[in-house]
Amino acid sequence: MRPELKEYALDELFAKTFDIAGKAVRSTDKERAILLRSIPYVGGLLEPMLALGKPAATFLEIMGDYYTNIVNARARGKKVVMTTFCFDPTIFYAFDNLVPVTLEVGTVITSILWKRGSFDYMDFCTEVGFSETGCSSQRGTMGAYLAGAGVDIDMVAINMGGVCDTNGNAYSFAAQYLGKPFYGLDYPSELTPGDVTDYHHKDYRALIRFIEEQGGGRFDIDRLRELLEEKKIQDELTHELEDMQRLVPNPVPGLFNLMLYAGRYTWSGGKKYTRMLKEMVDVVRANADKGLSGLGKPEKCRAFLFYIDNFSFNVGMFQWLRKNQVSHMGNMLSRFFPDNAPYRRDVQGTCYRIDTTSLDTMIDTLADINARMPMTRTIRGPYDAPNMWLEDSLSLAEMYKADCCIYNGTPGCRNTWSNVKLIMRDLEKHGFPTHLVYADAFDGRVESWETTAMRLDEFFSVRGLL
Repeated sequence: MRPELKEYALDELFAKTFDIAGKAVRSTDKERAILLRSIPYVGGLLEPMLALGKPAATFLEIMGDYYTNIVNARARGKKVVMTTFCFDPTIFYAFDNLVPVTLEVGTVITSILWKRGSFDYMDFCTEVGFSETGCSSQRGTMGAYLAGAGVDIDMVAINMGGVCDTNGNAYSFAAQYLGKPFYGLDYPSELTPGDVTDYHHKDYRALIRFIEEQGGGRFDIDRLRELLEEKKIQDELTHELEDMQRLVPNPVPGLFNLMLYAGRYTWSGGKKYTRMLKEMVDVVRANADKGLSGLGKPEKCRAFLFYIDNFSFNVGMFQWLRKNQVSHMGNMLSRFFPDNAPYRRDVQGTCYRIDTTSLDTMIDTLADINARMPMTRTIRGPYDAPNMWLEDSLSLAEMYKADCCIYNGTPGCRNTWSNVKLIMRDLEKHGFPTHLVYADAFDGRVESWETTAMRLDEFFSVRGLL
């Protein structure tokens, strides 16, 4: 790794970047124009974010808080837990001395913020022995911590190690390389049988014992109840957004999807995340009342991304969708399957319910939430088995009146690449033109965004969607 990349800790770079971006929100038009002239490198990202108004300002604030907490963890007597986006962080916030750091969130930030992306960090992982065919979403930030360009990690705790082998292997490798304690939850092979649920609940309790032993902090039952009650509010606000997304035109701005799941992966149960969701609902209600699209222009087409987004520099994919008047109808990352979601009707019995009656019900609730996190729920087995990728994708695409479906992923995602052509065939049979993006959602060296955009142009043109 180049020596200059170790001059500034990655977490500190993020914290300061979000701090400056937050100040830009509060600046005058003249101040903002001067700022954008000074930082043309990131203007392509900052401008579309600032155009979203209050929700974006709060998003920048909560992301700044997130990384500031990580930077200051040691000085405040707290320990840092490395975790994955498929692990709901609520349990960590129920302890008085834990701060989570989610690798995939950092990789997204580097991908959309820097032209160089996180290539050096990805390559460092392979230099020290990790497979170069592993998923780029972990390697993009993991390399910084392996190289000492991030905060010191105290333990590693993850979800769904068996669902995505490269995800589980990445965190296991990081724990071994750094010499840190590691716990990986098993994934539920099915969501409904009682014996499977019982095993998963016991496994989650073992995780809590691990955290208690390694963290040495105080587990606050009242704090956990407060967080889960806040999550109930967050779920209701998310449901309102998802319900309004069914309207034609779709009144939800595309970037709201990214803000929604990034906020959940970092601040699930946090009050500022609730505030952002309320501000998003206000914006979308106003659009819906006026019959406006969230694109800021007429809607021509609706696309459901049945895996993940493409996180190219300056949010290129979101900009392309907006420019071409294509509404982003969400993806696998933005759906969490609570029992009162608008789309629950097609997946009865496989959603979670928040129960704060007792400590046991709260722990069971967290285990159930983790069993339904993105990927853990959707790609834990055969794509066409009940309550898995195909059924979930079809129910969402049909409910949100999608005109087409798009796959974005990474070359390292073997669970999806093993059957992506099969699910594409089945989506086409059900009347959804489907496009396979061969790029890496996090690594622009695999296929440039310009090439990806050219292929999207061709797909939408040939299929008569625009």
